[in-house]
Amino acid sequence: MAYLALGDSYTIGESVPEDGRWPVQLARALRAEGIPLQDPRIVATTGWTTDELDAAIDAAAPPTDHGFVSLLIGVNNQYRGRPLDEYRTQFAALLERAIDFAGGRPERVMVLSIPDWGVTPFAAAAGRDVAAIAAELDAYNAAAATICGARGVAFVDIAPVSRARGAEPGMLADDGLHPSTAMYAEWTALALPVARRRLAAPPGADPR
Repeated sequence: MAYLALGDSYTIGESVPEDGRWPVQLARALRAEGIPLQDPRIVATTGWTTDELDAAIDAAAPPTDHGFVSLLIGVNNQYRGRPLDEYRTQFAALLERAIDFAGGRPERVMVLSIPDWGVTPFAAAAGRDVAAIAAELDAYNAAAATICGARGVAFVDIAPVSRARGAEPGMLADDGLHPSTAMYAEWTALALPVARRRLAAPPGADPR
């Protein structure tokens, strides 16, 4: 079963080995349970915003017959100070594309929330306003969750664990900003039961 993972640094796994990326960890965990999900085709690069991911999808031209699609995007919109309304519009368009790549089946699409990078040593060293980052990311994530709910797409909130553990040295890559393999394992643990339900449900069934 083909798997397409769309996103930015959090999907490509900046500063971690390939097998430490959360989509790769997720596919491996599902295979261990007997669900034959292939390692993901990843369309993601560090620094991408929603519009940059959209353009990259055009260039990559993935097929529309994936058994599963994940999407995690938006942190760079927030980092660059992009408007919430722009994110809402562009995220909704990307979600529709994700559904298309899953053969038009929203039940085979899963979105992860944006983690809170404001808790990291990188943010502290840069003197960033932690409360403002948190508030902006909460607004972005609330918008994405609402759009997902309207389309029947699963939304997995990994922001709380990013806030609870994101400043721990073991949960950070060497750059002090991006997650480590161990943090991605925390995300995988949250995504696994959701993906399991989505992939085990009969075609057209409501997996919630």
